[in-house]
Amino acid sequence: MGLLPSSSIAVENRLAGALNQTAVIIPVRNEEDSLGYVLRDLPRVGVTIVIDNGSHDATAQIARERGCVVVWEPIAGYGRACLTGIRALDTLCADGEQNIRYVAFLDGDYSDHPEQLRLLLSPILDDKADFVIGSRMIGDREPGAMPPQAVWGNRLACLLMGWFWKTSYTDLGPFRVIRRDDLERLKMEDLNFGWTVEMQIKAAIAKLRTTEVPVAYRRRIGVSKISGTVLGTIRAGYKIIFTIVKYAWKTKRTS
Repeated sequence: MGLLPSSSIAVENRLAGALNQTAVIIPVRNEEDSLGYVLRDLPRVGVTIVIDNGSHDATAQIARERGCVVVWEPIAGYGRACLTGIRALDTLCADGEQNIRYVAFLDGDYSDHPEQLRLLLSPILDDKADFVIGSRMIGDREPGAMPPQAVWGNRLACLLMGWFWKTSYTDLGPFRVIRRDDLERLKMEDLNFGWTVEMQIKAAIAKLRTTEVPVAYRRRIGVSKISGTVLGTIRAGYKIIFTIVKYAWKTKRTS
C-alpha cells in the first residue's frame, strides 16, 4: 500500500481531531434491533449520548455496552429527548469531562448512514458553515425509505420556509451537525415533531451559515413512530406547519 499524500494525512488528522470534539445525540425508543448497527458504523467521537425515550426493550443495555452515555427520558417526544440530551452534554462539559465544539443529531433506526458524519463536519471545518443538514432529498435515497407523505411534507415545509425566510432548504433531515455555541444561541424549545423545523427556522433568523450535503438514506429497521402511522403523519404535519406559521408571525411582528 502506498503512502497517503501529506495533504490527505492533514485532512484525516483534522477530521479525527474534530470528531474527538463532537457529541452525537441519538434519541431512541425501542430500537434494540437497529441501535447496534448505528453505533457500529458511527465514527469514534468525543461522546455519544443515547436518550432512552421510554423504551421497553434492551435499547439502553445495548447503548451502555457500546460505551454510550445513556440518559432516561420517560416522557415521549422527539424534541424533548433532544433537549434532555443537550442538558446531559452541558453537564458533562461543565464537569470538565468533555471538550465539545460540535453537536450532531442522528436517529437510532439505522435509516441514516452514521459513517457519513465526516461529510457533515467538513463544511464546518472548512469554515464554510455553522450548521449542516444531511439532505435525503438530494442524496442517494433507497426506494421506499421515505413514504410519499414524508416526501411531500418535507417539500411543503421547505417551500414555506423559503417564502418566509428566503432559505433554500430541501429537507428536514434528522442527521445534522451544528457548532455547539450556535446551538446554545438558538435556545431550542420544541418538545416533539417541530424540533427539526424549529432549528432550521431559528438558524435562518440568527443568520447562521447553513448548508446541506447529500446523504444516503435507507429503509429504517422497524416501524416509524411518525410516518409509519396515519395519526403520526397527521400530527407531525400539523405541528410542522404550525411551527412555521408561529415563527413567521413572530418574525413579522418584530421586523
